[in-house]
Amino acid sequence: MVTVQPQIVLVFCGKRKSGKDFVVSMVQEALGALCDVLRVSAPLKEQYAKEHGLDYEKLLDSSSYKEQYRVEMMKWGEEVRARDPGYFCRLATQTAIKPVWIICDARRPSDMKHFSTYNMVTIRVCASDEVRRSRGWKFVHSVDDGESECGLDDYKCDISIINDGDDQMLSNDIKKLKEIVISHCH
Repeated sequence: MVTVQPQIVLVFCGKRKSGKDFVVSMVQEALGALCDVLRVSAPLKEQYAKEHGLDYEKLLDSSSYKEQYRVEMMKWGEEVRARDPGYFCRLATQTAIKPVWIICDARRPSDMKHFSTYNMVTIRVCASDEVRRSRGWKFVHSVDDGESECGLDDYKCDISIINDGDDQMLSNDIKKLKEIVISHCH
């Protein structure tokens, strides 16, 4: 279980292929040893892989392997969340020890509700559909119109980061986010 409470929790959300992982890696680089990067989806994928005899590591990346199991894995995850909405959030943070937690994959209002009990800053990573397509996104029925992609569409995040390829704008956004974090950690 968590022994160290975070000073701040950065909760990232956004559509598939918006570049959440890329932006989070930049934030992680900017913050260095202050942060733990945590995935709500990791414990879900780990349990799903165990129960279904699948390769957990392949379910973590953006491969076609993950895509062939995505719909069924999402259904399974929804069944677990129906019984316990914070289950995967608690599992994701149980080994966190740094003062800054970066949740890189919030998908549902229940994720936001869980992390709202901490000093939370929410960040939506946005990219145009054209840019997302250039990154390999194709609309998939029951995925792109499902809760895991649309559950936070109406959620008002504290910060919006446009990740359409403007490196200077992205760099400025990362600097601003770092300033917010540093102000909460001292």
